[in-house]
Amino acid sequence: MASASGAHHLARDDRELGRRHVFRIRAQESDRFGDASVYATDMHPLDNVIWQALNTRQAHLAESHQSASRFKKEVSSLGGLAEPSPESYASMAALLGAGERVGMSIEEAVSAPEFEIVSSVPLLQMVRPSGEAPKTNGGRPPEFLALTEADVPEMMALTELTKPGPFNRRTREMGDYFGIRGSGKLMAMAGERLRVPGYTEISAVCTHPDFLGRGYAAALMTLLIGRILGRGERPFLHVRPENTRAIEIYERLGFEKRLFSRYVILQKRA
Repeated sequence: MASASGAHHLARDDRELGRRHVFRIRAQESDRFGDASVYATDMHPLDNVIWQALNTRQAHLAESHQSASRFKKEVSSLGGLAEPSPESYASMAALLGAGERVGMSIEEAVSAPEFEIVSSVPLLQMVRPSGEAPKTNGGRPPEFLALTEADVPEMMALTELTKPGPFNRRTREMGDYFGIRGSGKLMAMAGERLRVPGYTEISAVCTHPDFLGRGYAAALMTLLIGRILGRGERPFLHVRPENTRAIEIYERLGFEKRLFSRYVILQKRA
């Protein structure tokens, strides 16, 4: 549950992050973050972030129809709407074939006759203020390798095994991806996904189960944070609110909670 004090904390952080508006969180009788309703008084680059990415820095990877946009199928299953209106859902339906699915980050319940809801889960957006990149822990850092087209089969196998989020054959084209290799396999990887003016998302942070506990995920994130900050941007990410272990790691790396929404997978009716 988002308490009143929690709402004030988020509002205060918003001002510190230089946002043009403040969210207010309405407390619910629940301990699940996803039950907090979020309302915005103005549009920020990280609000409706998938739509904004598709219509700004990643428009070259988009397919659009009127008030809906989606990534090309082989790039990502993500899509966005200009606003959650019947017209926008109809526009999205025009981009999809019968039975095809799209994943969207939304703040309001879906009511669209063209779609059925496959799944709906709470989602927490976190952002890191500008400043110095986090320092690595002592010891020799792992060797980071830039992942290329030749690595795609292993990247897809690792994301299929660890389920960090949607990852398609051309997802790598959304940004830079790095990995750590050893024992003849890709042990860990992380990369950049959504890009909007001034911000880049860190995504697909995953480690093979055989190599957990070695700090690979934090090391890869530290690398990406430094690269994003070095470009004069701010890193952000999305995480399931119940993944408290990951959230603790992200907070140690300087990320702050910004926005609660829902990640919904819709399937177009036949």
